[in-house]
Amino acid sequence: LQLLVGVTGLVSLGHAAFFGTAAYAVTTLAPAGEAGNGWWLLAAAVGSAALLALVIGLLVVRTQAVYFIMVTLALAQLVYFVAHDSPWFGGSDGAYLYFKPVFAIGGRPLFDLDQPAVFYGFTLGCTALTVAVLMLVLRSRFGHALVGIRHNEQRMRAAGFATQGYKLAAFVLAGALAGLAGFLYAVRSGYVNPEILAWHPSGNALVMVILGGLGSLPGAVIGAVAFVLLTEAFQALTPHWQLLLGGFIILIVALLPHGLVGLPALVARLCKPRPPTPASQ
Repeated sequence: LQLLVGVTGLVSLGHAAFFGTAAYAVTTLAPAGEAGNGWWLLAAAVGSAALLALVIGLLVVRTQAVYFIMVTLALAQLVYFVAHDSPWFGGSDGAYLYFKPVFAIGGRPLFDLDQPAVFYGFTLGCTALTVAVLMLVLRSRFGHALVGIRHNEQRMRAAGFATQGYKLAAFVLAGALAGLAGFLYAVRSGYVNPEILAWHPSGNALVMVILGGLGSLPGAVIGAVAFVLLTEAFQALTPHWQLLLGGFIILIVALLPHGLVGLPALVARLCKPRPPTPASQ
């Protein structure tokens, strides 16, 4: 989502559609009586999310500003109701993944995802791979073009860039990475329901990006970690934890316009000794 919002300037409220589609792909395609092939299920999850992003992207990249937000939200809600009302996906009851998939080479499993520490390491590796891919993208000509589109799309078109094609490519890449997250969610939880396709997870992801700092990959990671930890802490304090979380986010936005990633710069500026005034000299 940082690639869309912070880099390209496309504020989406439908990112959970790709996340949930991938999770449903895992539970739908996995065999019911045995562990599925992890390589195949991972490819199917990421591929289904990317395909959905391509279809939705073709419809939304021609819109801008608030219209882009509303169209992505509307199409994501359409995906939600398809999963909610379709018996093939379990309807409102959701679907289960009874066995964690197995990643094997030559018939030998590489690791056991049933072990919490192993699954944590696998998830951490996927996160590192995602950040590395996005870093390479942002350093490329493609990434610089996305930044240019965010600043002035009209000027980029005048310079000869096919801006709609660039935005569509960013949209599909962002959807595919959301599909990777959906795969991990389905494997961890063993259960998916239509609520993961609703607009609330999309809103939470957008808050994470804003909380960490728009346009910063470290900010996206910091924002996600901070959001989850704050949610857990406030839930332990009071049943009205949303009030505390909302107040904290407002405070961060007011004091740190660049998000939590800008906190070290703020502290350094506050701790920097002031030059002596003429009177003290």
